[in-house]
Amino acid sequence: MQGALDPRDYGTFGLGCWAIGGPWASADGQPLGWGPVDDDESIAAIRRALDLGVRIFDTADTYGAGHSERILGKALGGRRPDVLVVTKFGHSFDEADRTGLAARCEPDYIRAACQASLRRLGTDYIDVYLLHLWDIEDEQVGPVLDTLEALVAAGSIRSYGWSTDQPHRIREVATWPHCAAVEIALNVLDDSPRIVPMLADLELPAFIRSPLAMGLLAGRITRETQLSDDDVRGIAPEWLDSFRDGRPRPEFMDRVDAVRDILGEGDRTMVQGAIGWLWARSPWAIPIPGFRTVTQVEQNAAAREKGALSPEQMVRVDLALGRTR
Repeated sequence: MQGALDPRDYGTFGLGCWAIGGPWASADGQPLGWGPVDDDESIAAIRRALDLGVRIFDTADTYGAGHSERILGKALGGRRPDVLVVTKFGHSFDEADRTGLAARCEPDYIRAACQASLRRLGTDYIDVYLLHLWDIEDEQVGPVLDTLEALVAAGSIRSYGWSTDQPHRIREVATWPHCAAVEIALNVLDDSPRIVPMLADLELPAFIRSPLAMGLLAGRITRETQLSDDDVRGIAPEWLDSFRDGRPRPEFMDRVDAVRDILGEGDRTMVQGAIGWLWARSPWAIPIPGFRTVTQVEQNAAAREKGALSPEQMVRVDLALGRTR
């Protein structure tokens, strides 16, 4: 992390703000949100999280085509200095019709995107600014780094990182002067064996997206669940292999059923067990489960009281899923 801030100074648990962005879609009509939201409930949920001591909030400029950032900024208000705000760049979009347009990472775009995020968030600095692209061309890396360093020097951002599951890019970004963290996909069903050991080797914190496997580990989805077409899982994109035609794929539900009882031990909910698994999997993990209601925030945040799963429970989870280490 070199000269960057350490996100763990703000805790090892945060909240992801994708779902509160509401509906939006790609240029070709692929839904990318989680369906309709109640903005008043979203604001109440964020403020409840603050009252519970949650100090990390992860969003992106594209979530709801800017709407998530606006709601987060409104909810934080005067409590902004107390928290770590993580947002992302890498996609242009049309705020008016809530449509994503194109992948972008050229310097002029990054500078403009940063200023737009600052306005929507109602703040004069971003704590961690993440590149929101799976990968970029090698010749684009240098200009991206130079632009981010200039934004640090200008005080617009405090640090930066990369949201990617590409091991070589994680190793690369860890060497950048003000890299504070990466963001990776990790959960009980997908234990990312290539990347997790790297976090310790690099001493690099990781915000954990999809900690509940896109809702499969939240305890509400059944084999009969049919999701609406305005939900990203309703017409699942290619990268989302756990849902098809708006329903969870049976083989994934088989895996959920295999670990359900273990995750629920110790008077935990399955959500709390899934988060506890992440803390046991890596001390560098910072889970950021999503939310849309006050109740979800309270349940998610209560995982902190339960803590990490035990080594014995971790072994049993692996055995239940047929994994070896």
